[in-house]
Amino acid sequence: MSRIYPAYTYGNGPRSRCFWAETVSVPDFPQAMDKITCDVAIIGAGFTGLSAALRLAKAGNDVYVFEAEAPGWGASGRNGGFCCLGGSAASDAMLRKLHGEEARREYRQSEAEAALFTQALIAEHDIAADIHSDGETLLAHTPRAAASFAERAKGIAADYGVTPTLTSGSDLLQKGMDGPFFAALTTPIGVAVNPLKYALGLADAAVCAGARIFANSAVTRIEQANGFLLSTPQAQITAKRLIVATNGYSSDDLPGWMRSRYLPTQSNVIVTRPLSEDEIAEQGWSSHQMCYDDRFFLHYFRLMPDKRMLFGMRGGLFSSPRFDARMHRTIRRHFETMFPAWRHVESPHSWNGLLSLAPDLTPYAGPIADMPSAFTALSFHGNGVAMGTYAGALLADLAQGKTPEHLYPKIMQAAPRRWPLGRLRRAMLWPPYVVATVIGD
Repeated sequence: MSRIYPAYTYGNGPRSRCFWAETVSVPDFPQAMDKITCDVAIIGAGFTGLSAALRLAKAGNDVYVFEAEAPGWGASGRNGGFCCLGGSAASDAMLRKLHGEEARREYRQSEAEAALFTQALIAEHDIAADIHSDGETLLAHTPRAAASFAERAKGIAADYGVTPTLTSGSDLLQKGMDGPFFAALTTPIGVAVNPLKYALGLADAAVCAGARIFANSAVTRIEQANGFLLSTPQAQITAKRLIVATNGYSSDDLPGWMRSRYLPTQSNVIVTRPLSEDEIAEQGWSSHQMCYDDRFFLHYFRLMPDKRMLFGMRGGLFSSPRFDARMHRTIRRHFETMFPAWRHVESPHSWNGLLSLAPDLTPYAGPIADMPSAFTALSFHGNGVAMGTYAGALLADLAQGKTPEHLYPKIMQAAPRRWPLGRLRRAMLWPPYVVATVIGD
């Protein structure tokens, strides 16, 4: 495999203190062995691969999923659990300039569809995902940002057909959102989830529908000849169609088309011990809304049902035990600055995972060029709970030769360009990441 981070990044080190892993037991999935023949082979058992597997199996396809570790092991089982609008990091102005207003609005509509589709899957399959939060709340960290919220509210109403709630800074304490914020804008779309419970719920639903899922079965080779020939350490797989659903954990040579079309970058999360009622009152933060601020490299946070506070932010560009420790100190500094009454509160859980960025800052779901009957989806820009799930459903329809049942926006049909600098492309993000480690960015 040709990956741009060191081996440590793809091992257990970055997830060794992940809170989600303590909330649910991962079932034993078999390892792929010997010769296997199937209709559709899926590489990767995260939200995208599992969603695709579920939909394909329900349609009667013989579908096999091959995962290098275990379902939900990658970013799908270690993110902040925000099932909300998103998928693109591009501004409305950028989307309009590159794709036109009609395509921009179509894409925004797909964001809402993705969140609703994911919630419907959770309900349909009775997945116990510890759901809370009534939509998502954006917090202004400057008066200037607060002044823009009224106009933002109009855009949200126009794009998503919902009425957002604008809360002034003086009313935030009453809403249980006391902190260094000047206003809040709540959009009533989306929920917060335990992402690992959700991923494992998807896996269970897929298996019940007839899909086969294999763990510890990393695909190390892909050949195309009258279908696809895949190799794992213990198995040889023949498949008519192929879906690659590895996102930030992709390899530049599996297949070669992937090379430099994605840029893996880290997101870091801490979770505190349970807070007492007195500690919650002292800080003035009792809301269970999933929240984020309006910084370029935003902070995202939520008080979970068990009274633990989750707090996340984009991570660094290096990966090792030493850099993980440094990033933990950085995220603690940001956390303590935003919630000073909780400076004494321990955060025993601290981990990171890889998301993916595209050069145009928009996600892709579609065919792999020069590989007939092969498909992929990637680069959800830190919003893969909903958009990754949705993209999996789109790929399932495409892999069956069908026009997708759900909205398939033109923006997601545009294959990503390649990042400059090849294996050194992480250097593209060095300047903004240096700035982002300062709380006043």
